[in-house]
Amino acid sequence: MAAGRGAGLLRPPTSSGRATFLELFFDLAFVVALTRVSQRFAGLGEDTGWTLVLGFGRTLLLFLALWLIWSHTAWITSRYEPEQPVIQAVVVGTMFAGLIMAVTLPRAMEERALPFAAAYLMVMVVRPLVIAAALRGHPRRLVPFRLAVWASASAPLWLAGALGPDDLRLPLWVAAVAVDYVAWALGWPLPWLGASKVARWRIAGTHLADRYQQMFLIALGESILVIGVVFSGTDYAADRATAFAVAFATSALLWRIYFHCAGLLLTDALDRVAMPARLGTALERTHLLLVLSVLVTAVGYELVIDDPFGRPRPNWLPFVVGGPMLFLVSRVRLEYEIFGRVSRSQPIGLVALLLCTPALAHWAPMVGLSVVAGVLALVALVDAWWRRGRPMEAPGSPTGGEKPDVGDSEA
Repeated sequence: MAAGRGAGLLRPPTSSGRATFLELFFDLAFVVALTRVSQRFAGLGEDTGWTLVLGFGRTLLLFLALWLIWSHTAWITSRYEPEQPVIQAVVVGTMFAGLIMAVTLPRAMEERALPFAAAYLMVMVVRPLVIAAALRGHPRRLVPFRLAVWASASAPLWLAGALGPDDLRLPLWVAAVAVDYVAWALGWPLPWLGASKVARWRIAGTHLADRYQQMFLIALGESILVIGVVFSGTDYAADRATAFAVAFATSALLWRIYFHCAGLLLTDALDRVAMPARLGTALERTHLLLVLSVLVTAVGYELVIDDPFGRPRPNWLPFVVGGPMLFLVSRVRLEYEIFGRVSRSQPIGLVALLLCTPALAHWAPMVGLSVVAGVLALVALVDAWWRRGRPMEAPGSPTGGEKPDVGDSEA
């Protein structure tokens, strides 16, 4: 009887695969969060050497914590019925915690470390306990219980980093994030209970594909916001107007390259495989890199629009050129996960940017952004030419093709 009550929380086969309005509302908190991440990255524009590396690492750490919150929520709403009041309460509570993390993020490695860590732990520890209680006697309740135990294990590292000396915060939080990500990869194993491999979970593949596509669009939207805000706050000179136009074209090309075939077919790919959660796990890591690449690229827009023909600064290359390079690497990975092969255009574009980077270090930022836009345009044109007149290719993912283990009662 208890299992029956708990089973009412699970997604029925008749549930809509599309994201709900509540989830789109939830994403608003992460629009704020991604904007704050970009602002922290942009603050590194004048740094060099070890200072730049250290600042980049701190901001990356905060982004990884945010990503874990968002991706866990996406998987929760792919496994449980979003129209259930308990799940709705969980999503709204997570949104509030995400908003706290967003507003504290600019100084989260400094004096606002405690509220950032406390909001993170409220989601990671309390949320799975609420879901486990709602599942009552259902076998799946052991999955959120595992999450809560592992999150409790990393909690002392988060709290020690927030309350301890400033110079220990980064290493302690790096260890904490590593524990949380490794636990996810291993399936949160516990003595006597074993692990619950995410690749074996039963999920709504259409919903998960929707969520990844939406998060990528949110990241692109943040880049458009950066373009508009920076240009509107500067003098309307011809060189800045040109940088504004090239930055917009670059974001449009990122959208085109992502959705051309591979990004457009996420839903079909997840529907065709025998174990969609296995493919979904791979796509989660790929989209982490894709979203990060767009955020880093957006910082390059800000630096270029602010001073298009300023003196050459090699420390801008990680943003102006490095972001698009990371995007192409991630896009290659995405194409392999969807089709089991890689087209030539993206690796060629990546090599072209690598070869150009040493020379771009001696040119004005505007030259670097223009070269990036030109390479991305070439990649998009080659892809379009190769597909011209051909029918849409069906997904053939090499991931998730094995038959599921029907004996896995926790899935």
